[in-house]
Amino acid sequence: MGPTASGKTALAIELVRHLPCEIISVDSALVYRGMDIGTAKPDAAELALAPHRLIDICDPAEAYSAARFRADALAEMTEISASGRIPLLVGGTMLYFRALEYGLSRLPEADPDIRADLEREAGESGWEALHAQLMRVDPAAAARIHPNDPQRIQRALEVYRLTGQPLSRLQRQAERNELPYRLVKLARAPQSRAVLHRRIAERFNQMLAEGFEAEVRQLLERDDLRPEMPSLRSVGYRQMIRYLRGEWDRETMIERGIIATRQLAKRQFTWLRSYPDVHWLDEEAGNILQQALKIVRSGLSLG
Repeated sequence: MGPTASGKTALAIELVRHLPCEIISVDSALVYRGMDIGTAKPDAAELALAPHRLIDICDPAEAYSAARFRADALAEMTEISASGRIPLLVGGTMLYFRALEYGLSRLPEADPDIRADLEREAGESGWEALHAQLMRVDPAAAARIHPNDPQRIQRALEVYRLTGQPLSRLQRQAERNELPYRLVKLARAPQSRAVLHRRIAERFNQMLAEGFEAEVRQLLERDDLRPEMPSLRSVGYRQMIRYLRGEWDRETMIERGIIATRQLAKRQFTWLRSYPDVHWLDEEAGNILQQALKIVRSGLSLG
């Protein structure tokens, strides 16, 4: 696990070279076909070294949920384990990790009418106003959802309007559903936030050099894709779309894209710090791979 741009994929590929592992992606954006550059999807060379499961499994017009991820991941883990190998789950979507380990609360299905109402309200008053509304009805959920995270604000308000109960309360009532595996949890992240910020900026500019703008233009040419869909709300895509619509100039788009990615990394850190039994790898101590192998082999020997 780890924040965006922390080097998770590179470490995972190294682990595959030393251990009988197969990688399962834990990323809510990598599931979408045709969204390669802006999601920093592993390239052909990386996939040749270490194939990843659960990437390129959805069209961007589809919605993909934590519940669907859990079902898909469990199926892949079963198949990998049956072959005598070890599932290696790699990614930064903390909600998916939590859903996999602990199961999911029984929440209502999405309601198109309520979502349309919320979209209209956001268009009139902005998502920060809806976040303030969420703070009044569900302060616990509002405290952990960033005001610039429209997808989660919308879902929390939708659940409240459907059930009359705060999302946070329903989630606490979730039926615990234990994962039938022993887990060794590794987190990769530089101790220096400045180092991570530099990597984020470098990677965003590299995406631009690789053709990120053309990738998003091609997506927007589709009649069945709209900017408010979950796939196109991904960090980087939202900012590029505003640039392509003429709402921002190129420099603003780059600045906002980097800032949004930093905010995502901050949210990922917050999740990780509250996550139990995590082994934090120390980049400053050197040789991340050897640190990881020592922890993993120790964990495997317990079984």
